[in-house]
Amino acid sequence: MKKTPRLFKNVLLIFIVITMTHCSPTDKQFAEGLVFPDPENFSTILDGKDVKLYTLTNKHGLRVDITNYGGRIVTLIVPDKEGVFDDIVTGYHSIDEYLASGEIYFGALIGRFGNRIARGKFSIDGKEYTLAINNPPNHLHGGPGGFHHVVWEGDQLDGQTLKLRYLSPDMEEGYPGNLDVTVQYTLNDDNELHIDYLATTDKKTVVNLTSHAFFNLGGEGNRTINDHRLKIFADHYTPVDETLIPTGAIEPVADTPFDFSGYTAIGERLGLDHPQLVYGRGYDHNFVLNKVPDVLGPRLAASVYDPATGRRMEVLTTEPGMQFYGGNFLTGEDTGKRGEPYGHRTSFCLETQHFPDSPNQPAFPSTLLRPGEKYESSTVYRFSVQD
Repeated sequence: MKKTPRLFKNVLLIFIVITMTHCSPTDKQFAEGLVFPDPENFSTILDGKDVKLYTLTNKHGLRVDITNYGGRIVTLIVPDKEGVFDDIVTGYHSIDEYLASGEIYFGALIGRFGNRIARGKFSIDGKEYTLAINNPPNHLHGGPGGFHHVVWEGDQLDGQTLKLRYLSPDMEEGYPGNLDVTVQYTLNDDNELHIDYLATTDKKTVVNLTSHAFFNLGGEGNRTINDHRLKIFADHYTPVDETLIPTGAIEPVADTPFDFSGYTAIGERLGLDHPQLVYGRGYDHNFVLNKVPDVLGPRLAASVYDPATGRRMEVLTTEPGMQFYGGNFLTGEDTGKRGEPYGHRTSFCLETQHFPDSPNQPAFPSTLLRPGEKYESSTVYRFSVQD
């Protein structure tokens, strides 16, 4: 048998080594039209602060891009049951698009107070504070200059961890106290995105922080999310009035359209004649998460999967509540990353939180933060696939 020349064998060995070394995300299978964001499209100065894009990756190829403008999750790329990677969060590929968007909360951190406060007023020790009415007749998500609209100080600790910090000055958007906030994003090798919140204040104030990521497990902007199957670990919810302020009641989900105790298609009961669905134009409600004895860290709040792609997302949290929003107010007027319109119910939100209007609802878990105390909260988004 003729021997292979030594030079050819050496060249062949080098080729094999190079090929193995470069088995990277470029060798993975990506969904049609998927484009990674260009950091240059986020490089600017707002309010005298540098805006940047940060990228986190793990060993399995998952990727999260986050901008320090509003702490927004710009992309979140995960595989489906066939190993095809796609972006599952609604948003844009440039800072200019975020600034011009009709939906101002895409992917953003929310504060000082997530969700609504009735009539934009609350009291602490008998002193009344007045907030902006930006969701008439109520205050929503910290006001027009809330945390979604500020530039955070970013510090990427490593390839899987980003720390953001913001010092909210006393009376910003009407809230008392200098609030020092740190939010850390960690994408670990268990395919989990952790969001850990920490805040301290020098005056009594109210705090309720969350992330307003919009998801579509079929791929962002791909199609309706009404066929996603959702399970929420909550036996009760807080019904609202016609302005979406809780009535103060805590009612069972059983025998209502809000019973997601088993996996249920999101759109299955939207056509039912129920006043709560009328008020929210669908789902835009807080769920009272079940307590789990002896569990100190994050506990399961929800699990949702897309039957078509097999992508599954579980939400775990230390918070007592979670807002399920079904994308009812998306109009199609905003154009997404692939040039597609973000239409009615093409994404959903699972916002971990304390209950809406808690400062005015003594029976709800307190959102009061005092000097010397720490506000601490953790939420985990865990990703997997099923057949």
